[in-house]
Amino acid sequence: MKKLVSLILALVLTLSLAACGGADMIEPAKANNTVSTANASEEGKTYTVGICNFVDDASLNQIIANIRERLDAIGAERGVSFAINEDNCNTDANVMNQIIANFQADKVDLMVGVATPVAMAMQAATEGTDLPVVFAAVSDPLGCGLVASLEAPGANLTGTSDYLDTNAIMNLVFAANPDADKIGLLYNVGEDSSTAPIAAAKAYLDAKGVAYVERTGTTVDEIVLAAQALVGDGVDAVFTPTDNTVMTAELSIYEIFANAGIPHYTGADSFALNGAFLGYGVDYANLGVETANMIAEILLDGKDAGSVPVKTFDNGTATVNTETCAAIGLDYDDIAAKFAPFCTRVQPITTAESFDQLAG
Repeated sequence: MKKLVSLILALVLTLSLAACGGADMIEPAKANNTVSTANASEEGKTYTVGICNFVDDASLNQIIANIRERLDAIGAERGVSFAINEDNCNTDANVMNQIIANFQADKVDLMVGVATPVAMAMQAATEGTDLPVVFAAVSDPLGCGLVASLEAPGANLTGTSDYLDTNAIMNLVFAANPDADKIGLLYNVGEDSSTAPIAAAKAYLDAKGVAYVERTGTTVDEIVLAAQALVGDGVDAVFTPTDNTVMTAELSIYEIFANAGIPHYTGADSFALNGAFLGYGVDYANLGVETANMIAEILLDGKDAGSVPVKTFDNGTATVNTETCAAIGLDYDDIAAKFAPFCTRVQPITTAESFDQLAG
């Protein structure tokens, strides 16, 4: 009887140990199931991105269109969604600050500031917080104090720069007309994007011994008056950097210069789209794509905005408006040949209000 009881106890003990061993074996499987579920929920996540545009113009609109398109593609690739909350302050600082405050109240995951004034307002509004900011089309992010350095921006922001190589545009002016002896400088003195390029243009012209005339304006009407004044000044050519005020006015002024036979050299292809003789510089469609890639690095890959280097671009494409070229008495093929040694590429364009309209 004692032997039988001993056998029963031994059997119970064995089964008990087997049960404990079985529990240890299936526990990792439960853990793996938990990880898999977390990944699935991450894949279906929606990220909210607040975009504030500074002004309605062809360059900045092109950037936003390409940000949207690229984020749609990234979302499809990564199994996530991007809800875009877009607004435009139309150069009004009070409206700009309200838009930014609304983004913060709505608890967006990231803010995008298109153009220098918006980027600076977002920087001030998010100081001391962990809300990431990605700027787009800031001409001199180091000079205006947005970043500590291009390589390591610091704080909570990074972005893309449309830095303009002013000397390259000046070279084109004199490649087309070696005898030019008076150059007009047309810009908004209040725009940070114009400060460094205008200073560079003056230094270039001073070194060359060429006179220049400055005309400025802060509204479309003032820019129209400034353009008319430059015609009266008898300038041989006009230079404008990536100035958003002049960009907004370009459709209103290009015929003033064309009728006077004066080529208008500018800092973006969108100016040429809107009638300027030449736009030289950044491909804003590509700038928008790279801005979206940065957004994905921060939101999807977990990168710290302040450690992502600012993206700059090769300013090597000259876009010539063939209609304006003919109107001022120049031959496109001849001009393209003269510009070719100073450019990565020379391309034609015709006048339209937007790139979408041109494509249509």
